[in-house]
Amino acid sequence: MQAILVSEVGDAEKLVLARDVLVPSPGPRTVLVRNHVAGVNFIDTYHRSGLYPISTSPFTPGVEGAGTVVAVGPDVEAWQTGDRVAYITRPPTGSYAQYTVVPDGKLARIPPEMDFEAAAASMIQGMTAMSLVTLAYPVTKGDVVLVTAAAGGTGRLVAQLAAAAGVCVCRNRRDNA
Repeated sequence: MQAILVSEVGDAEKLVLARDVLVPSPGPRTVLVRNHVAGVNFIDTYHRSGLYPISTSPFTPGVEGAGTVVAVGPDVEAWQTGDRVAYITRPPTGSYAQYTVVPDGKLARIPPEMDFEAAAASMIQGMTAMSLVTLAYPVTKGDVVLVTAAAGGTGRLVAQLAAAAGVCVCRNRRDNA
């Protein structure tokens, strides 16, 4: 299979396309996903640059993706071959590859009306936004909240989730003009 590998931390030129990587096999409580889409997040650049070190080298970056389950390891009951899934993972076995082994508890089923791109893009930012409005500060109807960086992915989702809960949402963003 093909995969992006990082053997040496640094800028984007350190990303190398490897064309002869072995397709991994799922172990207990994991599935093998054929990736259709890999999400791109700031944390991927932090891993690549060494700001958030990865102990294994080389590693494949990418913390979220979406695709189709093509193999299921032992002790997996909730997933089967052919399932459309989005997932979170972490290097060294990231999503910047044709195939990724993912723990069965890190998968989400993609509804038929959602495409792979939207599913992959909603994992990290979506879970962050959901955690902010349900755990960090459980919003309730009538609350007034300020969403900073509302033009970004997470901020936009926080604003949408809060508004859907009946919250008065005030937004701000940095204006580069």
